[in-house]
Amino acid sequence: MTFGLIRRFLCAAAATCLLLWSSPVDAAEVLQVRSGTLLQIGDRNRTYSVQLACVVVDPADDAEAVDWIRKQLPRRSKVNLRPTGSSDGVLIAHINHLDGQGNHDLGAELIESGLASSSGSC
Repeated sequence: MTFGLIRRFLCAAAATCLLLWSSPVDAAEVLQVRSGTLLQIGDRNRTYSVQLACVVVDPADDAEAVDWIRKQLPRRSKVNLRPTGSSDGVLIAHINHLDGQGNHDLGAELIESGLASSSGSC
C-alpha cells in the first residue's frame, strides 16, 4: 500500500513538472521583407507570404516603409500572426513582433510612423 502511494505521488510530481516547465511554442520568424506591406514569414518547415492587414502604403513611400520594417524586424525576428483572411494565396494578417517587451502590432506602428494609412476596412 505504501509503494502505491509513493508511486502516485511521484507520477503527480512528474506531471506537474511537465506542465510548469514545458517549452514555449515556437513563434514564426521573419525571413524577408518584400514590400511595405508584404513579408515572407517562416514557421518551422513552412513559409508564408503575409500581407499586413488594414494597412495601405503609398507607392512613393514603399522603399522607406521597407527600410522601417527591416529596422523593426530584422531577419529571424520572432512574430505572431493574427490572420484576417487570404487573397490569391497570400495570407492577410496582423503581425505582432515579440521583442520581450510585449506584443507590438507592426501595422499600427507603421501607421503611427506616418509611412502608411489605415485601409478603412478594419
